[in-house]
Amino acid sequence: MKIVETEQELRACYPVMKELRPHLQSEDAFVAQILRQREQGYRILAVWEGGEVVALAGYRLQENTVYGRFLYVDDLIAAEQHRSRRWGALLLTKLTAMAEEAQCARLVLDTGLTNVLAQRFYFREGMLPGSLRFAKVFA
Repeated sequence: MKIVETEQELRACYPVMKELRPHLQSEDAFVAQILRQREQGYRILAVWEGGEVVALAGYRLQENTVYGRFLYVDDLIAAEQHRSRRWGALLLTKLTAMAEEAQCARLVLDTGLTNVLAQRFYFREGMLPGSLRFAKVFA
């Protein structure tokens, strides 16, 4: 498990990220977007097996008046053929340690209200729902 640094490593993450974010148009567009998001503190922590990415978490350290300092998990996914191997739990454990080391008050993530399997996983990992997020879509 390591933080993705190079463009080649980002490209290796694309197939797994595309499973979570099917709207991503191309590998090149993905790399360009992640490079832009890095300017906002976004990083990817990836699990590698046999030279390929099998799971990843996109995250960033943030601070606001709601939570104080917190680690926000944008993305958390294991490749379909590598699920049920506890990669998500391993990633959450590492992210929790990173949040504690950064003196964060909490680790936060969003999931769809209909994503029951993810919700069951988060409950099992000791996470509890704390709010509903409302949005207005413009595009």
